[in-house]
Amino acid sequence: MAYSVSVVTPSYNQGRFIERTIQSVLSQEIADLEYLVFDGGSTDETVSVLQRYEGQLKWVSKKDRGQADAVNKGFQASHGEIVGWLNSDDIYYPGAIRAVCDYFESHLDVDLVYGDAYHIDEDDQIIEPYPTEPWDFGRFTENCFICQPAVFLRRRAIEKGGLLDIRCHYCMDYEYWVRLACRGVRFAWLQQALAGSRMYAANKTLSGRIQAHGETNTVLRRLLGKTPDRWLFNYAHVVLDTKGVPRGPHLGFAVRLSLLTWYAALRWNRTISPGVRQTTAAWLAAGWKHRAGKGRA
Repeated sequence: MAYSVSVVTPSYNQGRFIERTIQSVLSQEIADLEYLVFDGGSTDETVSVLQRYEGQLKWVSKKDRGQADAVNKGFQASHGEIVGWLNSDDIYYPGAIRAVCDYFESHLDVDLVYGDAYHIDEDDQIIEPYPTEPWDFGRFTENCFICQPAVFLRRRAIEKGGLLDIRCHYCMDYEYWVRLACRGVRFAWLQQALAGSRMYAANKTLSGRIQAHGETNTVLRRLLGKTPDRWLFNYAHVVLDTKGVPRGPHLGFAVRLSLLTWYAALRWNRTISPGVRQTTAAWLAAGWKHRAGKGRA
């Protein structure tokens, strides 16, 4: 079976990267490939790059309501049986789409495939592997182990799950995967490197870590009825990291980390769970032990 494939790229002022993104898609050697770029009215060189590829892709450049809105417009305008979403600073690796199509052909029950991926730098050099894991929904609600550019969906998954939530600015992909899983979409892991996810100082996720974790806590509370404890712990650690507080076994760090975790638990869950109580108690006990040990020294 030969699948038709659509790839959607949301874009805004990523002119220095978008040509590499485009080339990584067009070089996939897929006969029935539809490529759509929805640009939010970039003021850099993006439009001139898109014009050079006229006839090889479809593109629109006008103001939108953000990244999720651009992806939604692409999903709605696309026609492929298989749909990929590749941001304008990420890349596909050679053979990625062919591998996905082959996997879907041999696994007809699967609705969404996610592959391995790498974090890459501004020059496309590998920084580290993305920490991908086998599919387990319970585990996924505690740790996002799916790299967004390495995801491909059947059209029926989009029809079942709907579109991205445009209220999300940082975690629209994670929110979408959790929501799809809650609605019965079947996930599978393809153990092959499909994409490179670019990490650099101006990257939205890296430059807004506290906001990203706060948004994640909010969407999980909405989708699951509560924010898992692990995300509350993550939030507290990120706040202290962002403030430049060094991690360590000392009591001062344990107290600040515990207080921030309790604050997060009350903010998002309106209660402090037994798991939060037990974990923060262990942090504080370790802090007291460390202080006592220094005193004896």
